[in-house]
Amino acid sequence: MISKKFIAEKFVLANAVALALISLSGCNVGPDYVRPTTLAEAGIPKEFKENWKAAQPQDHEIPAKWWTIFNDDNLNTLIEQVATSNLTLAQAEANYRAASALVDNAKAAYFPSLTGNLSRTRSNSLMAGTTTVNSVGVAASWEVDLWGSVRRAVEVQENTALSSFANVQATRLSMQSQLAQNYFQLRVLDAQKELLERTVEEYRRSLTLTQNQYKSGVVATDSVLLAETQLQSTEAQALEVGIQRAQLEHAIAILIGKTPASFSIAAIPIGTTAYMPEMPEIPVGVPSSLLERRPDVAASERSVAAANAQIGVTKAAYFPNLTLGGSGGYQSSTLANWISLPNRVWSVGPALAATLFDGGAKRAQNAQAVAAYDASVAGYRQTVLVAFQNVEDNLASLRILKDEYIVQNAATISARKALAVTMNQYKAGTVNYLNVVTAQTTALTNERSELTITNSRLIAAVQLIAALGGGWNGLDNKDKVAQN
Repeated sequence: MISKKFIAEKFVLANAVALALISLSGCNVGPDYVRPTTLAEAGIPKEFKENWKAAQPQDHEIPAKWWTIFNDDNLNTLIEQVATSNLTLAQAEANYRAASALVDNAKAAYFPSLTGNLSRTRSNSLMAGTTTVNSVGVAASWEVDLWGSVRRAVEVQENTALSSFANVQATRLSMQSQLAQNYFQLRVLDAQKELLERTVEEYRRSLTLTQNQYKSGVVATDSVLLAETQLQSTEAQALEVGIQRAQLEHAIAILIGKTPASFSIAAIPIGTTAYMPEMPEIPVGVPSSLLERRPDVAASERSVAAANAQIGVTKAAYFPNLTLGGSGGYQSSTLANWISLPNRVWSVGPALAATLFDGGAKRAQNAQAVAAYDASVAGYRQTVLVAFQNVEDNLASLRILKDEYIVQNAATISARKALAVTMNQYKAGTVNYLNVVTAQTTALTNERSELTITNSRLIAAVQLIAALGGGWNGLDNKDKVAQN
């Protein structure tokens, strides 16, 4: 019978070997990650090219709830629903939870696996006849992470999860900005609708005046026909606005997870404080902050880190795997006294396995990982360049649109004055109705152009906020996914 002392000595020896190997398992093969520089970073200026408006000292960053700077309660209510009801965002959050689970799965390789078994087998041979073997036991196995393969695999999954989290933030910002843009377009259409309806009333009064003058013999039939045509054309334009408004309303419904049939936005009466959203002062900050504030940039950069770690995984595959294993239990041909010392069995020892020939598979896997890393670096650099372009584009748009609005507003005022003069001349009989039609058309065109510019300014403001990363402050806030 095997002595207890012998068994103890074997276990002590095995543990000593394991501890020695653990002390050697701090080696990580593959390159350590360093964030790649970008073409934009090499010459980042101290301010944006189009930084035409300096932020106030107290407004050095965009608030987390960036939409509140437009001071529109209806917009605030709608955007708050994106975090809880938007299905695209829910999909992104589920993807993040899946990525987080893969981190835990990768970390499980740090620990040994333990299995149990219970079996009863019967076999027959001509020499031995029928035999029965009853066995019960446990087995433990642990692969020593000598070359850092597990650590690199965990690094891959952790960075993939961080990239997924940043994608959640990017998706949230995208959905919020889409909703804000749709909302502003809808409000401008409400203003267009009100303008057209007001113009229709003016044209109707002009038609009545022209009809009376026709009955009095002051004007010819063509003046009446012109007035009727102009009225009907403007009524058709007012109806066309309704189609566009309905489509925007439906788009907003989808963004907050509702069916179009169950959702509507009432038009705000003209003259109320919240009728047209305010143009906000947007704190732009410095260009270098984009690398931390844009969630899509952060997601791309973490993908680079994951690709870098994957190179380490493929390099570790070149080296042999060391597994420590052990098992123990009882085995007997009869159930009587099955669980007893004489029937005890055990085994313990290391196993070293290495690939001797694989036809170049590991070399190809490493080459693929390096190429994937190069691709992710190029993608990251492109994302950074596009981020700078987005900001510059919208800064330029806001600057030019502000000047354009001032000029257009002056043109609108002049057109309204010209219309008033022409109407007085028409009533006095000094000009014909064609002059009135021209003046009315010019006035309406200029007023609609002013509203179009207002819409473009609001859209550019939202796009600039999104280009600056919204109110997001970086990957330190990854716990917000669970809160939302």
